Parts: sequence; C-alpha cells; structure tokens
Amino acid sequence: MNSISAGGSKDDSVPLGRKIRAFTQKNSFLLGMATAVMFAKLFPSLGVNGGVMKPELFIGKFGVTMIFLLSGVSLELSELKSAVANIKLNGMVQAGSFLAWPFLVGVPLTTALKKLLPNFLPKALMEGILILTCLPTTVNMCVLLTGAAGGNVAASLANAVMGNMMGIFVTPALLMYFFGTAIELPFLNMVLKLCNKVLVPVAVGQVLRATPAKHFFVNNKKAFKSLQEFILIGLVWNAFCNAFTKGLGIEFSHGLFLLGLLSSLHLGSFAVLYKLFKSKLVNFSNADAIAATYCTSHKTLAFGLPLLNTIFEGNPNLAAYCAPVMFIHPLQLLLGSLIASKIKEESEDA
Repeated sequence: MNSISAGGSKDDSVPLGRKIRAFTQKNSFLLGMATAVMFAKLFPSLGVNGGVMKPELFIGKFGVTMIFLLSGVSLELSELKSAVANIKLNGMVQAGSFLAWPFLVGVPLTTALKKLLPNFLPKALMEGILILTCLPTTVNMCVLLTGAAGGNVAASLANAVMGNMMGIFVTPALLMYFFGTAIELPFLNMVLKLCNKVLVPVAVGQVLRATPAKHFFVNNKKAFKSLQEFILIGLVWNAFCNAFTKGLGIEFSHGLFLLGLLSSLHLGSFAVLYKLFKSKLVNFSNADAIAATYCTSHKTLAFGLPLLNTIFEGNPNLAAYCAPVMFIHPLQLLLGSLIASKIKEESEDA
C-alpha cells in the first residue's frame, strides 16, 4: 500500500525550480504572447511598421511566407484536394463569413446600438462595425491558429484562399448594398497579391515534398512548430506595437467601448460556431470543426484595410470605418491564441 508522508502529497517533494520549469515549458506559447504584448506597450517604437527593426518585412512578409511554405511542405496533396472538395464545410464557412456575419450580426447589432445608445457612438463608427462584418476571413492568422489548436490545416488554408478570393468581389457588393457606393477596385492586383502571398509559397512547399527537404521537415517537426509559434508571437508584437504607437483616431471612451464590444463579439461568435460545428447536426470531425470555427469567426486586416482605403478614399469617415478592423486584428491574435492553447490541451487530455 502506498503511503503519503505527514508533510503532504507526493507532489510536495518536487523542487520549486522544477515546477516552475515544467509550467514554463507547458505554457511557453501563452507566456510568449503575454511578453509580446508587454514589450509592445513598453517599447512600441521597436516593433512599429517602418521602424528600425522592420517587422513588416521580417515578420509580416518573410515570416508569413515561411508559414505558408511550411504548410505546403507538411500537407499531403490528397489532404489539400480533400479540403477543396469538402463542399459542405467550405459552403458553411463562406456562408457564415458573407451572409451570417453581415445580416445576422452586423445589421441587428448596429440597429440595436442606434436605439440603445443613440448619442454615444458616432454614426461613422457604427457603420465601421457593419463594414467589419462584410470582410472575408484572415489570410494567415486562421491557418496558424488552426494548426496551433490541432485542427485541419488543409481545410483552413483552402477556406482562407477561397474566402479572400470571394471577398474581392463579394465584400464590395455587400458595401454597395449597404451604402450605395459605386466601387471600382484593382481586382487583378488584389488577386495577384493573394496568389503571391499564399498560393506560391504553398506550391513551393508541395514541390519540396519531392526532395530531401520533406524528410528534414519530418525529422525536425517540433522545431518547425516552435518556429511557427515564434512567428505568431512576432505578429502579435507587431500588431500591438502599431496599435500603441499610431492609435486609432477615435476618442478614448469610444475605443474602450469598442474594445469590450469586439472582444465579446469575437469570443461569443467563436463559442457559438464551435458548438455548431461540433454538433451532431453538422457532423464534422473535431479537426474540421476547429478549422471551420477559426475561419468563420475571423475578419481580415491584411485585405480589409487596403480594400476600405480604396473604396472610401477621400471620405472624411475613413478613420472611423477602419477602426473596428484595426481593433479586431490584435484581439483575434491574442484571444485566438489563448483559445487554441486551451483546445489543444483538452484534445490531448481526451
């Protein structure tokens, strides 16, 4: 029979240093995220776009390219084909992005805000919230977080590409419907940008699978996973440095309200979508449910800001229109990373 000393449980014999080391190793990703936000607050000029460290180049360009290159190397071609052919999942994600978000969230939410808080939020800021709901999913963030949570990366990648391709045409159509604005966009340039950012690195990764690079990746998978997490932490640092340095061009009280509203909206939508996609009604696998949830709950900054700057160029309300998009970007990164860690932990314990 096992005995326990009078001093307490068996755990008490473990040295404090070892406990701290074990906790740090288990939660290194979350601690990295917290450190990134703290450093962004203390030294925002270091990580701002155009700053001395050029994060928009080394993290925003090279880092994101590396993410999609590694995705291409890690994914079987059959997985990508299967993801593209999954009409049910893809249809639900895109319908959620371009129909449910604007018509079931954006319109009711802004209508309620106008009635409940008629003189608190400026009209332009409420219109900015509606504009946010019309945007497609994120390009790289949903892929990264899906992988971090143990989801179907191929499905996430397929929907990121499809969503942003569709967004080039669907988002302007939605904005024209809501605002009656005649819109002219450089469609070809936007398609080429998306191909260059996502499809080319993935294609190169697929080619590398036929070389010894595949075996090198497989043998060092843990190190490459750490590299992807490091890039994600870098993206959070860069996003918060920009937010802390440049501000958002709105009053503090409005910013505080928007912070609470968008945080609640993101967490609430994630919870509802995750429950829906995991339900027997939909009958998705756990990996597919994770991918679908991240893709449907996210809204893009990378394509969102250029799109809004093109559509509303010269409009005096442009800053207010862009504010919700700029707010949601770091929130999605931070909250999505926390959720990813929790989901991965629960999956491993199951």
